Amino acid sequence: MLKSMTGYGRRETVTDGKKILVEIKSVNHRYSDYNIKVPRHLGYLEDKIRKCAADSVTRGKIDIYVNVDYFETADKEITLNKELAKSYIDALYALREEFNLTDDITVTSVARNPEIFKSERVEEDEEALWKNVKEVLDGALSDFIAMRAREGERIEKDLCERIEYMCALAEKVDKRSPETVKEYSDRLYEKIKEVLDGREIDEGRILTEVAIYADKVAVNEETVRLKSHFDEFDTIIRSGEPAGRRLDFLIQEINREVNTIGSKASDIEIAKTVVTLKGEIEKLREQIQNIE
Repeated sequence: MLKSMTGYGRRETVTDGKKILVEIKSVNHRYSDYNIKVPRHLGYLEDKIRKCAADSVTRGKIDIYVNVDYFETADKEITLNKELAKSYIDALYALREEFNLTDDITVTSVARNPEIFKSERVEEDEEALWKNVKEVLDGALSDFIAMRAREGERIEKDLCERIEYMCALAEKVDKRSPETVKEYSDRLYEKIKEVLDGREIDEGRILTEVAIYADKVAVNEETVRLKSHFDEFDTIIRSGEPAGRRLDFLIQEINREVNTIGSKASDIEIAKTVVTLKGEIEKLREQIQNIE
């Protein structure tokens, strides 16, 4: 099944005191281009995220946004500044003695001084965090790929219908080509008959002229190659592999054959069919630009 290069996926979860958000979106691109945004202190995750995405996505401009929000104190450790606490308590005792105050020095009264506590960031367990992020990333990638697959299915349906239509047009050209030779032969015979005015007609010369004309306008080789290209087109679509670049090349070959038919054809019906074929080729080309 074909996959589109445009897609979107988003997952969010809360785990181990953290809210993890992963958002993925992509647009068309000739190659694969990853733009990954993570918080500065989580920069070490960027390569892991890129590798994980590259295993699932082969083509497109992919933007991946990852954010980790910590709940209050979840990533912090509170420690006691013992030296400052001792100085503070000593000062309180000195104050009591100096002014003969009531002794109400308690933990609560000492703790009112916030400077005796230090708040430090807990060293992150990188592997544990990556495990959590990867679970969310895998979910977002799953949604992202599913959307690309759904869009790819719609594109595939359109491509198959157009290829089927183009096959019918090529068949029409193939049937019409011999008729143009016969019509040319009849016109030539009538013209010579008119010029000779009852004199004997050189049948051999007419056959020679008709053979030259038939060789000049013959497009059977081109229509055979066209049909072969259409079969290959169908094979690539149904291969289940990334097909965008291969189909892009194949559509160039199809266009080349149609152009050759157009340059050879001197028949108005074939010329009209060629114009229709070229219009379908452009529509195919536009759709192929969306395929992974």
